[in-house]
Amino acid sequence: MKYILEGLNCPHCSLKIETKLKTIPGLEHCHINYATKSVNLDPVYTQQAQEIINTVEPGVVLTPKKNRRGLHGQPPEREKNEKEDNSINKNLRTRIIMAAILMFTGLLWSKTPLAPYDWGAYGVFSSAYLLVGAPVIAAAVRNLANRHLFDENFLMTVATVSAFLIRQPAEAVAVMLFFAIGEFFEDKAVNHSRKAITSLVDLRPDYANLLVDSSCRRVNPEAVAIGQTIEIRPGEKVPLDGVVTAGSSYVDTSALTGESRPRKAMVGEEILAGVINGNSLLQVRVTRKFQDSSVAKILELVENAAARKAPTEKLITAFARWYTPLVVLLTLFLAVFPPLLIPGATFKTWIYRALIVLVISCPCALVVSVPLGYFSGLGSASRSGILVKGANFLEALTKARTVVFDKTGTLTGGHFQVRKIYTAHNFTPRDVLALAARAEARSSHPIARSIQKAYQKEAPAEAGNLKDHNVDYQEIEGRGVKLTAGGKTILAGNARLLYEAGITPAQLEAGGLQAAAKPGAGTFVYVAVDGVPAGCLLVGDEIKTASFAAVENLRQMGVGKMAMLTGDHEAAAAHVAGALNLDAYYAGLLPENKVAQIEKMKKNLGPGEKLVFVGDGINDAPALACADIGVAMGALGSDAAIEAADLALMDDNPQKLPQVIQIARYTKKILTQNIVMALGIKALFIIFAMVGLATMWAAVFADVGVTLLAVINTLRILRYTPLPAETKNRQMQTSPVEFEY
Repeated sequence: MKYILEGLNCPHCSLKIETKLKTIPGLEHCHINYATKSVNLDPVYTQQAQEIINTVEPGVVLTPKKNRRGLHGQPPEREKNEKEDNSINKNLRTRIIMAAILMFTGLLWSKTPLAPYDWGAYGVFSSAYLLVGAPVIAAAVRNLANRHLFDENFLMTVATVSAFLIRQPAEAVAVMLFFAIGEFFEDKAVNHSRKAITSLVDLRPDYANLLVDSSCRRVNPEAVAIGQTIEIRPGEKVPLDGVVTAGSSYVDTSALTGESRPRKAMVGEEILAGVINGNSLLQVRVTRKFQDSSVAKILELVENAAARKAPTEKLITAFARWYTPLVVLLTLFLAVFPPLLIPGATFKTWIYRALIVLVISCPCALVVSVPLGYFSGLGSASRSGILVKGANFLEALTKARTVVFDKTGTLTGGHFQVRKIYTAHNFTPRDVLALAARAEARSSHPIARSIQKAYQKEAPAEAGNLKDHNVDYQEIEGRGVKLTAGGKTILAGNARLLYEAGITPAQLEAGGLQAAAKPGAGTFVYVAVDGVPAGCLLVGDEIKTASFAAVENLRQMGVGKMAMLTGDHEAAAAHVAGALNLDAYYAGLLPENKVAQIEKMKKNLGPGEKLVFVGDGINDAPALACADIGVAMGALGSDAAIEAADLALMDDNPQKLPQVIQIARYTKKILTQNIVMALGIKALFIIFAMVGLATMWAAVFADVGVTLLAVINTLRILRYTPLPAETKNRQMQTSPVEFEY
């Protein structure tokens, strides 16, 4: 069950709560999603989890997530989170301004260092200090009581209280003030990134216009059943997946796919929840319940994405746990041993230097900027119509060196057309088309749909009665279909299907079908009735224009090998692989053969290299799951493919693959810059502090300043736009290419 952590406003606190929850037997694999402030828990652990949370972050409360809508059409938890964030930011901003005014008043009033009796100045500085420092001190005391000693609150408290004790109150206030300023901008940045990720929640429809007995009433989308008809008016959001039954209109799919151009929705075509209707009224027959709709699956993917942490993120988290105690030991050494060992050294001097090191060493820049970077990377991908299921997959994409494609619906459009019909044994072309359409009436395969569509155009009156009752229907994987009805057995599929049914090549040759079906000419669907070949249909498809750009861009980005796996015959596969200049192709594969081939190719990868498989069909699900990174073509792809994949390209555009790799590499580049910058500057200033060349003001820059620089640098990821396709000296072929079934 999903719970919301109300009152959670700190990414580092989220990490501490998650770490503590994982110590509970049964919750070893729980993850807190800070983007949505949610966690999945079995209700039996709720009380125990709340007790743990109270020890780490009092005020954070677990509440069950509700599915009802808020006042503005958003989930109530999201509205509440936004109100909390705005209120906290406003409160912190007010305290920062007041503390800054008091600090500058104290600086004008007094001299530094202050005399012990200058109580007025001390009062002004103390007031400023408590305004911004009280929450930090409270957190440090609370963590101390719960035996959580070493975190940024502890470091800041020890450093600033000690600064007061050695009569440096202005510097103590400056540390807390700039720490609060850094926290303010960190919160703003995290919230900005969170909104980039959760902006897809706006896809969630508010209502559905249900048609019942010629009347229309507004209902909750979850109350609409499969088969019912809904009405979508101009400007409204499509609430459920379905098929258009009346009307035609342009629809805005940009929220789902990232594609700015509107698409035409016409009678008989599928329309997905989350798209916005344009200029005309549409009636849609619902084909999926709301919880199974495309928009519900997208929301689930988005909400779970931030819970999957990248290896770099985990490494920084582990580093921070060991780093802080080591820093505390270093400062104790600096405060105690040099005065005892160096002639003329004083405790006051070295305690001051130790406090500077303590402030400099706070790991905020790393702890904040790395998770924020992956938040931003996921948000940037989402804005481009690419759903990445986790930061771990985003990082894995940076190591992609082999890309393997499915063919139909991935490299090719999957929009088949019946181009020619060949006949045998006195059957007419219309007879062959009718028999094939009847056999394929229950199949959802793209080739089957193209045959049904051709027959509907040829004989619209008969096309509505194709689905016989009391039939024996069987889909034979990798072969075709078999239908027994009305005392007749119809076969429709490739030549292997007919051979396995006892029809010989000689019989096909006698009917002239083998001569017609020249190798490589296209996809031939053979039709036989009661063991007699009736004819065959030539069905054609086209290579997507974007496939050429995708392959060339991947080459330019250093992907070493690109291959294609397909169930099509050798000649057709060779044609596509040759047109796209792929390194290898493997034809005539069943789903289990694709998995075996991927396993074989993975063994040839270098250390750390990853294999990406891109597919769209239900038969690609095993291969998607087997690959290091599975990429589903989302809009036309099957539910099984999207479930098994690690990424979904929402507009079925293969060019989005190099784009998401660009986003992943740019994200890793920015995070590497942040890590090198943070550790490098801190190391340099620690050396300066140890030799007496750094003051507490310099320490403030080395801590808060570096954190702010890292945050600002990280936000560049949200503004990053992947480069468009560049195809040099490459002809965009759009001529039809036919394929085997």
